[in-house]
Amino acid sequence: MSAINFNIEKKSTGARGARASTLTTPHGVIHTPAFAPVGTKGSVKGILPEQLKALGAEVVLANTYHLYLQPGEKIVKEAGGLGKFMGWVGPPSPNGSGEAKPTITDSGGFQVFSLGAGFGKKVSKFSPDEVEGETAEKEDQIAVYDEDVASQHGQLAIIDDEGVSFTSHLDGSLHRFTPERSVEIQHALGADIFFAFDECTAPTESYDYQKEAMERTHRWAERSLKAHRQMEYTRLRQGSGVAKQAIFGIAQGGQFDDLRRISARTIAEMGFDGFGLGGSFSKKYGDDSLQSALAMLKELPETMPVHGLGIGEPGDILASIAAGVDIFDCVAPTRLGRHGSIYTKHGLIHLKNDKYRSDFTPLTKCQDFVNPSSDDGFTKSITSGFTMAYVSHLVRSGEMLGAVICSLHNLCFILNLVAGAREAILDGRFDKYRADFVRDYYST
Repeated sequence: MSAINFNIEKKSTGARGARASTLTTPHGVIHTPAFAPVGTKGSVKGILPEQLKALGAEVVLANTYHLYLQPGEKIVKEAGGLGKFMGWVGPPSPNGSGEAKPTITDSGGFQVFSLGAGFGKKVSKFSPDEVEGETAEKEDQIAVYDEDVASQHGQLAIIDDEGVSFTSHLDGSLHRFTPERSVEIQHALGADIFFAFDECTAPTESYDYQKEAMERTHRWAERSLKAHRQMEYTRLRQGSGVAKQAIFGIAQGGQFDDLRRISARTIAEMGFDGFGLGGSFSKKYGDDSLQSALAMLKELPETMPVHGLGIGEPGDILASIAAGVDIFDCVAPTRLGRHGSIYTKHGLIHLKNDKYRSDFTPLTKCQDFVNPSSDDGFTKSITSGFTMAYVSHLVRSGEMLGAVICSLHNLCFILNLVAGAREAILDGRFDKYRADFVRDYYST
C-alpha cells in the first residue's frame, strides 16, 4: 500500500497534460501544481520555515548527500525526522509541538556525480558481503577504502556497477553510496517522498554512454525499490501498520528521445509510487533535453504523479505543467536572490546594475505578482518600505538583508506562478494563462 494518494481534480484534454491535483502524504496535502523550495541542508537559505508557510509553500525538498555528511542521518532521525528537525511543522497541538509538514528528499545521486568534471568507471572490487561488513563495522563512516580509488588523481567520484565511491567536498574523506545505502539514509531522514538512486549524466555524454548509464539506473532502481519495500515491511510489522514513505523512480536517457521513452516505460512498470523527471535541462549545450524529457511522459500511466527535478526557469515550469508535471524543485529562486537578481512579470532583472542605484521604485510595485489573490500580504508587508535603490545598495555592499529580501521575493514569485497555474487549470484557462505570462516575461 502506497504512503501517498494522488487525486486528479481537473485536467486538460488528452491522455496527459496540465492537471490540478491533490497529493495526500502522511504529513499533509500538497495541492499541485506545486513548487518545493530547496532546503539543501535542512534550511532554505535565509528563509525561516514560518516565512515559507506564509508564502504558500506546502512542501520542501532537502538533499540526502549533504544531510548524510552533516549532521548525519542518525541525528535527523533522533530529532523525529526531517520536518521536525528543521522546524517545518504545522500549528502546535494541545499536547506539544506541531506535526511535521510534507518533505521530500532526493537520492544524493546528482550531487555525487557532479563532484568532479568527470568520473571514471571500473569493475567493482567489493562483493555485497564485503560492503555490508565494512558498513556494519563503521556505521558513522560508510567509506569503503580502496587504494586504487584513493589514488585516482583529480577524480572526486568513481562509479562502478554496485554504486559510487566519492570523496567528501568538506574534508576529502572517502565514502560510498549504493542504491541500498541511499534508501537506508532516506528512510532515516523520514521524508514523505524520496527518490531511487540513479546515475545523473552530463548532457554532453555520447549515446553509448547514456544508454549504459540508463541501464545502470534501471538496475539501481530495482535495487532501490526492493530495499525500500523490505525496510517498509519491517517498519510496518514493528509499528502502526501505516506506510510512512513513498518512493519515486527516476528515468534517464540524456538528450536521446528513444532512450528517454525506454527509460520511462521501464521505470513506470516497476511499481514506484511516482516518477522523477531526471537529467540536465540546461540550454548551455544547445540541446533541447527538457522537451525530450517531457515527451517521455506519454509513456506513463495518467494516474502517476510526476516530479520535475531541478526545473526552475519560469517558462520551463509552465511548459512542464502543460505536459503533466505536478511538483517542481529548484535552487534558482534563492540562488539568484543571493546574487541580487529578482523575477518580475517582465523578466529577470539584476539589481547590481548601475541603473538601479537611484531607482526609487517600490520593490512591491516591481514584483507585480502573477497571482496576487493568493498572497496573504506577508511578503508585501515586509518589502513595502523598500525601494529598488535600497535593495540594490544592500546586495552591492554584501549586506545579508539584501539576499534575504531578494530570496523572499523570488520564492513568492515562483510559488504564486504555480498557484496561479493551478487556479487557471481549475478555471479552464491554463493555455491563456501560460501564453500571457510567456509573452510578458520573455518580451525583452
